[in-house]
Amino acid sequence: MRTTRVALALVGTALLAAACGSTSPANATKPAASSTASTSTTMGSTAASTGAASSGLVRTGKASVGGTDETVLVDAAGRTLYYRTTDTATSVCSGSCAAIWPPLLTHGTGEASDFGGKLGVRMDANGDQVTYDGHPLYTYSGDSAPGQAHGEGILNIWYVATPSLAAASSAGGSSTSTTSTTSSGYGY
Repeated sequence: MRTTRVALALVGTALLAAACGSTSPANATKPAASSTASTSTTMGSTAASTGAASSGLVRTGKASVGGTDETVLVDAAGRTLYYRTTDTATSVCSGSCAAIWPPLLTHGTGEASDFGGKLGVRMDANGDQVTYDGHPLYTYSGDSAPGQAHGEGILNIWYVATPSLAAASSAGGSSTSTTSTTSSGYGY
């Protein structure tokens, strides 16, 4: 019985690693944050998102990150938004990866936010994906309610998006890119 539980735990860990991108560098680091103030809402009523209401597509909210309440970016339903350090101009989390990390999608256009950074839209393998300072945004299927941030730090590539998130480098793509992007392998 104990051997069966250990085997199931090992299989579960292997599946999580495969689903979240074991092809990424193990030593990927969280980009440095810039100093930016936070307040509230943006992206208007023409926006639509997986499981999110149509007004205020991206706003700020509170979530427990590593045991500390922090101001984070959230979707219209109040779910914590994340970014992936390994996203590039030609590769985003898509396909089966997007089942675990659903992309924040819209039919609107990018605009400045009330909390310091610039919201944008880039056409990629997921469709019109919302970006914050060039970082494509995602929710996490492991978060079941607003205020949760269970995806923080997974595989050292997934992090909570905050208003102080530093702008993506040019290798990370542009928030106004119209080039369709793809991902390789498992899409992570």
